[in-house]
Amino acid sequence: MSSVLYDAQGPRAKRRNAVLTVVFLVAVAALLWWVYKALKDKGQLEWALWEPFFSGSEAWTTYIWPGLQNTLKAAALAVIIALPLGAVLGIARLSDHAWVRVPAAIVVEFFRSIPVLVLMIFGLALFAEYTNVSSDDRPLYAVVTGLVLYNASVLAEIVRAGILALPKGQSEAAMAIGLRKGQLMRLILLPQAVTAMLPAIVSQLVVIVKDTALGGAVLTFAELLSSANTMSGYYGANVIASFTVVSVIFIALNFALTSFASWLERRLRQAKKSTGAVVGADETQVAGTTGTGAGGTI
Repeated sequence: MSSVLYDAQGPRAKRRNAVLTVVFLVAVAALLWWVYKALKDKGQLEWALWEPFFSGSEAWTTYIWPGLQNTLKAAALAVIIALPLGAVLGIARLSDHAWVRVPAAIVVEFFRSIPVLVLMIFGLALFAEYTNVSSDDRPLYAVVTGLVLYNASVLAEIVRAGILALPKGQSEAAMAIGLRKGQLMRLILLPQAVTAMLPAIVSQLVVIVKDTALGGAVLTFAELLSSANTMSGYYGANVIASFTVVSVIFIALNFALTSFASWLERRLRQAKKSTGAVVGADETQVAGTTGTGAGGTI
């Protein structure tokens, strides 16, 4: 059976794909065995190195949980601020007024071009020099500032691209019935663009969660990764065990975020399908008559 996208595979193609699949699985199994053997030879699989994570709660309550709280706090603050700021900047870049569009474009391109770590370092210096923020809170403020400035700029481009990807006829039809630019954006374009932009937005939110680790590496921000680094030294330099646990936590966090986004996207699509109305012939005649009258009054 063929498809509109591709032809059905023949016997040779099926055999070739089966051989490639087997070769790939063998290569993955060999890689996993090599990693296991290397860790075992180096003594990294000894129970003493992993025991703190499975017996007792000191490793979790003293290091992992406080670090996870700081990671979630910084990521949540950055998301709450960056999402609306990015939406405003993205919409501003589509403005018909140059005095709105040009400054927004300059801000977006400027902060999108600077590495987020540099923004964090500048933020720490600014908070130390020109504000009364305590030294204990400065790393958090600097991390959130860097994440907001960089990711809001990226989200602005996502919003702009999502709106521009919609058919131009919808904007023309909305303006033809008398909607203003603000009503067009709020009632027509944004509700449709959100569903299309959701995968890209979620990808950027995952980046925000992961980039909190930069603050721990440079700014002494006590997030999850830096807490694991401190913990590894305290428990006898079991670095691989500590970082493996941290990696699993990050994977779980990002998987939960992407799963929620996928569920939300399905709900939005289903909601749009369920609210679609079918206009009958009588209603079409009435609507056409009304539209003619409205056009005459205009």
